[in-house]
Amino acid sequence: MSTSVEPLPAAAIDHLATARQSGLWRDTMRNLLHQRTALIGLLILGVLVFAAIFADVISPHDPNDQLLGANEPKRRAAPCIHLLGCPSDRPQTILGTDGNSRDVLSRVIHGSRISLFVGIVTVGFAIVIGGFLGAVAGYAGGWVDNLVMRVMDVLLAFPSLLLAIIIITVLGKNLTNAMIAIGIVAIPIYARVMRASVLSIKEQDFVIAARALGESSRGLLLRRVVPNSLTALIVQGTLGIGGAVLDVAALSFLGLAAQPPTAEWGAMIGSEFNGIFTRPLIVLAPGFALTLTVLGFNLLGDGLRDALDPRLNR
Repeated sequence: MSTSVEPLPAAAIDHLATARQSGLWRDTMRNLLHQRTALIGLLILGVLVFAAIFADVISPHDPNDQLLGANEPKRRAAPCIHLLGCPSDRPQTILGTDGNSRDVLSRVIHGSRISLFVGIVTVGFAIVIGGFLGAVAGYAGGWVDNLVMRVMDVLLAFPSLLLAIIIITVLGKNLTNAMIAIGIVAIPIYARVMRASVLSIKEQDFVIAARALGESSRGLLLRRVVPNSLTALIVQGTLGIGGAVLDVAALSFLGLAAQPPTAEWGAMIGSEFNGIFTRPLIVLAPGFALTLTVLGFNLLGDGLRDALDPRLNR
């Protein structure tokens, strides 16, 4: 006597795929909250986000105002803290002033806005374009895969910062073009990550079952494969934000990205690096903020990677 097994209906497959994905994210968040490094990264980034949102409130001065009155601090003045004996008729400048008599602390606080915006938008652009190319290449295979990945290999053959400088030279020197350049340079990284995830996910049982029920290739890619391939992309993106912030700061240091009087950390370091021994706070303050930002995203990315480790989700 033979028995036949009826295939699962499409609704059941949708439910299984959704449950698998929601269960993964639930386990990930639980594991993430038990990662000490991730919690430190979240704390650092929380402080930076708070500073960026409320920069106008917590900054003692406008970042572009020059303090040049009769009782105002002069160029590259030492810090003035009233509690430590600085005359009360002078404005308080906790980190001193820069070469244009602007308050360093206010510029560092406002610089968090630009750096966070640059990192998130740049990586978001690279993830969207690279994720799309990697998903199409991995799912289609054949000549499409070969064509897309060979183009990505060509981009990866160039040193990233050198390629970004070439793109900015063509487009023009400003912050927007620097963001575009860094995004283009990062596209191959996310394309390769997405392709690898798609190649693995498309062979899973729930994808094979949906294909057997007649779901279209487009539906399989958009509804089954891509949503379940995003975990590795998110981890790489979190790590990549710190790198993007650092790359844009390097370009600003060279005068290719943020232009005066924009309060951007790399540009601040580039304009005052000659005074590292006479007024070190002018250089060290934005450098410390930049280091802290990169460290926060790296710690969070490492925590996400560990939280998404299948050996921890048991």
